[in-house]
Amino acid sequence: MSISQPTIAPESTDPGPSRTPLVRLLSRRRIIVPALKVALVVGGILNLINNGAQLWNQHSINLWQVGLNFVVPFCVSSYSAARNESRRQRGD
Repeated sequence: MSISQPTIAPESTDPGPSRTPLVRLLSRRRIIVPALKVALVVGGILNLINNGAQLWNQHSINLWQVGLNFVVPFCVSSYSAARNESRRQRGD
């Protein structure tokens, strides 16, 4: 009487669709340039909303707030574009 071992299918060596890490996607020109345009427009509007009275009355403004009004829209836009690109590559 012979005992046979169960056969196990070999694991696939196919890596599947190429997946580019999110960090690498964030550094692509086609993501950075549109994100900069969004940041300039949205950041400018946010600065007018948040600092308009100080600018109009020629009072000092907080430069950190001015900078963040541009950085946050850039981060949101570039992250969103990179995540969409990553999902598109996976076929989601």
